Amino acid sequence: MAPNPDNLHPIEGHDGTVFLKPLLARYLEDGGVPNIEVGAFSYYSSFDDPTRFFLDNVLYNFGFSGARLRIGKYCAIAHGARFIMPDANHSLAGPSTFPFAIFGEDWAEALPLDQYPFPAGRDTVIGNDVWIGYGALIMPGVTIGDGAIVSSGSVVRSDVPPYSIVAGNPATVLRPRFDPDSVATLQALCWWNWPEDLVRKAIPLLVKGDVAGLEAFARSHIPDCV
Repeated sequence: MAPNPDNLHPIEGHDGTVFLKPLLARYLEDGGVPNIEVGAFSYYSSFDDPTRFFLDNVLYNFGFSGARLRIGKYCAIAHGARFIMPDANHSLAGPSTFPFAIFGEDWAEALPLDQYPFPAGRDTVIGNDVWIGYGALIMPGVTIGDGAIVSSGSVVRSDVPPYSIVAGNPATVLRPRFDPDSVATLQALCWWNWPEDLVRKAIPLLVKGDVAGLEAFARSHIPDCV
């Protein structure tokens, strides 16, 4: 039997790791900004209190930019990884970037906040089976592809290709994890969308096998598999 994806603390006797999907449900019940979605089995591990993830690690998320944070399934997020949302961006259209209107009074009357030419916000998208390392910083509007690895301390300012390893500030691709044909096969297989019992059977291949073996397994278990 697979772990229950709705169990907040999935590791018995260990409170430092949480599944993010049930944590998100609690966050939204408490009035959190409803612009976040998380897939099953994605988790966050922290040396502090992991239940504060959406408060302490998703920053400047006020909701008025319209941008969303989307995290896929089976993602692993290490302590201190943070996601910057675009809701605290300043206007770059004029000589000053100072946000006068947020302080109210005469400044707000001179130019109301809803008339500020803020840059449009883009969704931040984290694919499936992504590993984000200790202290990484994900900037607004980037897409991290399926199967990617973000090294500890990286600052991700631009999109990350699927199944690549990135590091640095700004994060750059160190190397791909697989050759292009294998990446295409893995993305077509989308193992993270398989039924949980099939994922359980495939775990040895997912952890120790190769792409060809996983493809053969899929063909033998899934009708019309690519």
